[in-house]
Amino acid sequence: MPPKGGFKKKVPSDGTETPLTPTLAGQLSYLHEPRPFKNPNYTKNTNRRAKNLKTVLGQERERERAERETRRIQREIEAIDNPELLDEVFEEAPTYTMIEAPPSVIPHKHLCDITGLEAPYTDPTTGLRYHDKNVYEIIKGLSTSIAKDYLSARGVRSIVK
Repeated sequence: MPPKGGFKKKVPSDGTETPLTPTLAGQLSYLHEPRPFKNPNYTKNTNRRAKNLKTVLGQERERERAERETRRIQREIEAIDNPELLDEVFEEAPTYTMIEAPPSVIPHKHLCDITGLEAPYTDPTTGLRYHDKNVYEIIKGLSTSIAKDYLSARGVRSIVK
């Protein structure tokens, strides 16, 4: 015996179908609406390859080197025509032999005031930087005048509590 209500009743078909009423999600959907913000003629370039940072920086360096080389050649050609320009040769790119170079973007390391090793810690009472707990034990035993001397050696003018 089949369970009650388990079968759908068949509706007699007279050849006319009832129109499908769209759901609320279908009424509010923008799926089939035109999208004016998209370019209809856009095609993705499949030959383009993503470059990593090392490649981009290398290409930039090579481009700058080529520009410097062309400027140098132009200056040499002009110097042949006008020999007085030989004294005015100036290279604008910073090199190791030039004093004027941009500052480093790498932050400087804090060094221990006692040992000179890298110092990840700072004593809150004296302001001295220290490397590890053994050095901290030494710093705790220092008098305020000696702590001031260490700070002045580093170039810090602060009041020791």
